Amino acid sequence: MKFPQFIVSLLMCAPAMAGQTWITNVKLVSPEKLDRIESGSVLIENERIVRVERGADNRTPAGATRVDGQGYYLTPGLIDSHVHLFAVPGMSFEQSEHMQAMADAYFAQMPRSYLYYGYTTVIDLAAGSRAFIDRVKAMPLHPDIYDCGAPLVIANGYPSAFIAPAKRFQMFSNFIYDAAQKDKIPAQYKPEDYTVAQGVARVKADHAICLKTHYERGFGSQRNLPVMSPEMYADVRRQAKQADLVLVTHANSLEAQTFAVNGGADVLAHGMWHWGALNNSKELPEEVTTLLDKVVEKNIGYQPTMQVLYGLRAYVDPDYLNTPALAKLLPPAMLAWLKTPEGNWFKEEVAEEGETDEAVRQGMEAPLRRQRQVVAYLAGKNANFLFGTDTPSSPTYGNIPGLNGYLEMQNLRNAGLSLAQIFQAATINNARAFHLDRDLGTIEAGKVANLLLLKESPLQHIRAYDAVDTVWLRGKPVARDSLTAGGGD
Repeated sequence: MKFPQFIVSLLMCAPAMAGQTWITNVKLVSPEKLDRIESGSVLIENERIVRVERGADNRTPAGATRVDGQGYYLTPGLIDSHVHLFAVPGMSFEQSEHMQAMADAYFAQMPRSYLYYGYTTVIDLAAGSRAFIDRVKAMPLHPDIYDCGAPLVIANGYPSAFIAPAKRFQMFSNFIYDAAQKDKIPAQYKPEDYTVAQGVARVKADHAICLKTHYERGFGSQRNLPVMSPEMYADVRRQAKQADLVLVTHANSLEAQTFAVNGGADVLAHGMWHWGALNNSKELPEEVTTLLDKVVEKNIGYQPTMQVLYGLRAYVDPDYLNTPALAKLLPPAMLAWLKTPEGNWFKEEVAEEGETDEAVRQGMEAPLRRQRQVVAYLAGKNANFLFGTDTPSSPTYGNIPGLNGYLEMQNLRNAGLSLAQIFQAATINNARAFHLDRDLGTIEAGKVANLLLLKESPLQHIRAYDAVDTVWLRGKPVARDSLTAGGGD
């Protein structure tokens, strides 16, 4: 059954949108009422839902524009709580500066790509540029954007260690001065200006909703990096609480997640694919399950971010760049460039010299297996999963906005999450964890009218997330087909 697109077109242009819209005869799928998937109606006025009715009584309120959604499913808009808007997948920062026109074309499409897959809200966990966030918010169509401000990093730690020392402290200016490293910190940076309290205050003053920290000893060419001490992290925890900031910690190993859980993190920004000395264990070690039980007990938000590893594996997948969705989400010139040897530059970081694609795939299977085992265990305990993709997690072209979320959902399903758990993770769980549930996450009166009209139920098949018909963005409908690269406004 085809949704009456002519009505949508009228709504997109009509001044009546300043009035009321009545979406009726539609199956309501809201995460707080999964036991009541039934036909109903939603009344929208301006940007908000003002009434929700369940049942067959679908009389159109006087003066409201009626939209018949018979045969369709209405859900809240999705939330991706782990993105990095300033990065261009497949490009280094130097390349994006050199190929400015291509980068600008990507950025113009990027917010539309998130919307294409139903992500009406994104949370940038490392918003290094307020001007860039404002630039995206000024675009005609974009998800609602929240952020953690500049990440609070320990001097010379991750991720700043991957930047040349001459630029490191400019790019990661919100750092904590570490007296033990005073010889490695430029003299113009004074200890009293780079305390935990000062760093948290900078984030709060930047209107952030969360605080991003890291516990990462490094990888690749950068190892044995400095990390926060328990005492320093405890200070971060206290300051974040006082500032009413959600404490998010990058941690992907048993050591790192143990540190963050014991230190009181609100959100773990990755799954666990490193078990340290226990890496060779075929089954989940007791040390891992004991920690995961604490994650469940403390209701810590858990972002598996499985596409971090799968996004790297894209470089040894000969069919990836021919994925049909990429032509809808990337400017043609950029997609063509990614298929060139120059555009394939990051493969050198994924594969050792002389290593075959098959060897790379086999080498990645062990960490992927460990991650799947952790996710499956937490799914069995009904942990507080938060949907986040880490888009892009590195300069990989395997993390394209929007599509990366759809692939993440498939990975989560294959790892053991139920369809209901995935749906809740991308809606109500994210909204609650980041204190956005007053406005987002459910279909309820008073909430922002960020909604999706789907051709299938997300509680019946994962492909429903690729069956979006219309995105309702703050009360205004946008046909999905108009969101593709070159699809127009």
